[in-house]
Amino acid sequence: MASEGEAKRKCSGADCDNDAGSLQCPTCLKLGIKDSFFCSQECFKRNWGTHKALHKSQNSGLYDPFPTFAYTGPLRPFYPLSEHREVPKAIKHPDYWRDGIPHSERTSDGRNKIYILDKEAQAGMRKVCRLAREVLDIAAAAAKPGVTTDYIDEIVHKACIERDSYPSPLNYGHFPKSVCTSPNEVICHGIPDKRVLVDGDILNIDVTLYHGGYHGDLNETYYIGEKAKADPDSVRVVEAARECLDAAIKLVKPGTLFREYGNVIEKHAKSKNCSVIKAYCGHGINTLFHGAPNIPHYAKNKAVGAAKEGMCFTIEPMIALGTGRDKTWPDNWTSVTQDGKRTAQFEHTLLVTADGVEILTARFPDSPGGPIGMPVVETNGETKV
Repeated sequence: MASEGEAKRKCSGADCDNDAGSLQCPTCLKLGIKDSFFCSQECFKRNWGTHKALHKSQNSGLYDPFPTFAYTGPLRPFYPLSEHREVPKAIKHPDYWRDGIPHSERTSDGRNKIYILDKEAQAGMRKVCRLAREVLDIAAAAAKPGVTTDYIDEIVHKACIERDSYPSPLNYGHFPKSVCTSPNEVICHGIPDKRVLVDGDILNIDVTLYHGGYHGDLNETYYIGEKAKADPDSVRVVEAARECLDAAIKLVKPGTLFREYGNVIEKHAKSKNCSVIKAYCGHGINTLFHGAPNIPHYAKNKAVGAAKEGMCFTIEPMIALGTGRDKTWPDNWTSVTQDGKRTAQFEHTLLVTADGVEILTARFPDSPGGPIGMPVVETNGETKV
């Protein structure tokens, strides 16, 4: 009889939700890699292209810093992290750059006040958000099979400095990197590391810049390689998340209640057989990285207040193929789905105008990524979309 621990062991196949059997990867056994179990020989062969990257990490001196942690899916952190990246002193730094504490956000105004931006502040937000879009597009163009998320972090860091900007995530609450990179089952706040992206991954890149005293925040989820674009589940969750954000933005105008966005987001997510992550929300943004109001993404929430001209906030729905419940890795940042299934997110920084909304982080005509249609799949000789 299997022990309780064995009974709960999940298959290491990236595309498999089954419980693992007794089949272990022979190469992992030779390398001393533990908990590499598969449900069947067929599943092992099907996932070989992705799984063998684990062997390369072992041979290159990389390691899992949390070997006893009960991961929910196949993803693992690949340490050591690269050295702390420095920002030239000539660039304006936010108040948390040294000690990791966003002091301005912890005041009474920082926690509760919803700022109405004057024309000068709106111009500042437009500029930083345009710069943030430029940096995200540079990062997205580099996101392809064979590169590491740490490489993407390096690109983002350099692109921020070239724009006389501080990468807002760096040391915010002691976050160690300049961008959040969240692959596959990672909901948000993934720490860039030495894991190599493989054909079939999906990857969220979350960029925020601090420039001229203002923060600009946006993210998108990208398909890594052609296998990802050919996987119906990956396309379903990515496009559902994209469409959820688009649907919510259509509601933004003076007078719209903050609680209304979640209703349209969850309705659309459910129509795509997906769920909404409830643990995280959109937020006010201006001279503060995160401030009031909070913008929940789920239906029947209790958010108080309504949009007014001059407000600036983000909407950033996180949509999952399975459960909307989350779990955090021991690094205290990386948030993953509790069932290990894939999740996607999109985010814009928005300015409420007199008669609607201005998308400050809008895509450029040549921005990488963008929506795709559902792949055509043949089943028993029949073509399905």
